[in-house]
Amino acid sequence: MHMADALLSPTVGVALWAVSAGGIGYCSRRLDAEFDERKVPLMGVLGAFLFAAQMVNFSIPGTGSSGHLGGGLLLAVLLGPHAALLTIASVLLVQALFFADGGLLAFGCNVFNLGLLPAFVAYPLVYRKLAGEQPSELRLSLATIVAAIVGLQLGAFGVVVETVASGRSSLPLTTFAAFMQPIHLAIGVVEGLVTAAVVSFVRRARPEMLHASRIARGGRSWRVPLAVLLTAALFAGGVLSWFASSKPDGLEWSLARASGKDRRETSPDDVHRALAAVQQRTALLPGYAFAPPAEVADAQATPRQDAGGDRYAALGSSVAGVVGGLIALALALLIGVVLRGLDRRASRDRESRHRFPHSRSFSGVRGKAREKRDS
Repeated sequence: MHMADALLSPTVGVALWAVSAGGIGYCSRRLDAEFDERKVPLMGVLGAFLFAAQMVNFSIPGTGSSGHLGGGLLLAVLLGPHAALLTIASVLLVQALFFADGGLLAFGCNVFNLGLLPAFVAYPLVYRKLAGEQPSELRLSLATIVAAIVGLQLGAFGVVVETVASGRSSLPLTTFAAFMQPIHLAIGVVEGLVTAAVVSFVRRARPEMLHASRIARGGRSWRVPLAVLLTAALFAGGVLSWFASSKPDGLEWSLARASGKDRRETSPDDVHRALAAVQQRTALLPGYAFAPPAEVADAQATPRQDAGGDRYAALGSSVAGVVGGLIALALALLIGVVLRGLDRRASRDRESRHRFPHSRSFSGVRGKAREKRDS
């Protein structure tokens, strides 16, 4: 469901950039006020896990389409909505800059659709309402599945509205939505099942990790589930990505069906050309693959692809999965470290004010007296 720049007008793209930037700033301030140091490694590992999981497209039977996890709800359940938004924004930034997956103009839309809507609508209004405070295993799983479906449906409809509002295509809203919503309902069911399985595992291993934003500091170590999630991320990116479906994802499939064409042609303007040039310079592995050498490209052009081409594509996918996961891990960790530093500095400032409550007023009086003397 990653949007490309070609779907968006600069006006809509910049507007959603502003909305998403405001959400990221708000979440940063909230985390600074309620920071839990254990979230730092958890943010990094989940960032790597989400990056790898999104590489593994799965086929939707009977449709000719595929889908991948969005992950917004999973992050919100394990991190709380504020840390979840920062983590998914870091993953989307890595994907856009280093792998040309999702446009730079569309970055704000992707953060809004895949991050803000699941974390701040589906999580508090669906998941927490259905799960309650102490849910049974069945109730927790049902709440997770329903919330994942709702979050993906909201994100899919967000794509429809943003595309139609941009006016760069002739797609009617109702026609586009008639394809987008059902295909993402099927994708949402799979996402819900996977999310419920991960949440169930974490609940059995370390139940205090659920609703992490509401627990007190201290408690047991989270090393075991973190190690399992990191191993799963490396396995998904390095191995499972070999078996990712090559069928068009839900957005591409819906565009083709709604427009009646297999490929859309748009006329890029200066903004789109400039941002595309930036992505060409920053993308390490565009499309999560190596650029094929001449002999492999020739093999891929023939009806029967040789084993060399298969191995080369698999190697590129593995390298992209591992490298991208590690970059996402590092960026999410960096965000956590910066927030931890801000939290410690704020704690020192509060301690200083508590120990010397009159220092500021005294220095202010002294400064005024000096100004009066100098004048």
